[in-house]
Amino acid sequence: MKKLLIPLFSIALMTSCSTAQVSDGASHPISTKHDKGFTHAYKMIKAEDLKKNLYVIASDEMEGRDTGSKGQKKAGEYIVNYYKNLGVSYPKTLGSYYQKVPADFMKKRGGGNLPDSENILAFIEGSEKPEEIVVVSAHYDHVGTRGGVVYNGADDDGSGTVAVMEMAKAFQEAKNKGKGPKRSVLFLHVTGEEHGLFGSEYYTDNPVFPLANTVVDLNIDMIGRDDPANRGKQYVYVIGSDMLSTQLKVINEAANKRTNNLELNYKYDDLNDPEQLYYRSDHYNFAKNNVPVAFFFDGIHEDYHKPTDDPEKIDYNLLEKRTQLIFTTAWDIANREERIVVDRK
Repeated sequence: MKKLLIPLFSIALMTSCSTAQVSDGASHPISTKHDKGFTHAYKMIKAEDLKKNLYVIASDEMEGRDTGSKGQKKAGEYIVNYYKNLGVSYPKTLGSYYQKVPADFMKKRGGGNLPDSENILAFIEGSEKPEEIVVVSAHYDHVGTRGGVVYNGADDDGSGTVAVMEMAKAFQEAKNKGKGPKRSVLFLHVTGEEHGLFGSEYYTDNPVFPLANTVVDLNIDMIGRDDPANRGKQYVYVIGSDMLSTQLKVINEAANKRTNNLELNYKYDDLNDPEQLYYRSDHYNFAKNNVPVAFFFDGIHEDYHKPTDDPEKIDYNLLEKRTQLIFTTAWDIANREERIVVDRK
């Protein structure tokens, strides 16, 4: 997550039903009467697979994944090969998994001498409403190496990166069973977040799919740990889910009840909160373009932006549950009859 706060004076303030499902109180739902493809896809999200991918993404070999660095490109190659092996392709109009984010674009926005970098886009086309796009996003960059020490960024945002990858696997499995999403789903891995939300800004300035057709952005930035205020709790912070669409918060809460029933913490939905987290991750570039967003977050913990943010400190069972919640929310939005509406400004 971007560390520096965005000055408040520069921001225009934006203030802005699910399928029946019950849970057995464990990690998987027990009834999927109306979503025949849901249960099988949901069960594909597994802690062991999240862990396997995160130990690669957040390894020393990736050198902290600084924007445009050799290590970040290596991490990107791993992500792209993962999608190729799943059979998940890229947007046809893009022609590859990569959307170049030019150095000049970042420099004009305070990016110093950052080199060219890339967003990574994987795409599953919808079966009934392919022109409507559900975006699931996370940034795959981190802060690199400092003083010869690698900052692995396992939680920030390795956890979000592997969650997006795992959800793509689940949606693709449903598609393989003939139960793919009605709307298209874009799995968006953005670059340059740590330096200024550059990758998501470049995407929303140069969208592969029209923003008018973009239904939602579910953004994931740090969901593998807990913070001191919630130590040991089964929770997740949800930020911005009713800033633009009151329906989105209702859908997410219903998805939570039908799955793991985590504690949904809305502390940072207070726009007067000094952390100003609504403005500090990639969802904001969608929100400022009137696309409904929800930002999933675990809080500021003791290893935030430190070299000790390592994969062995991740709570993989909680990471699984949070990923399942976001997947269920995405599934509902992708498959409901009517797209969610923007009813707040």
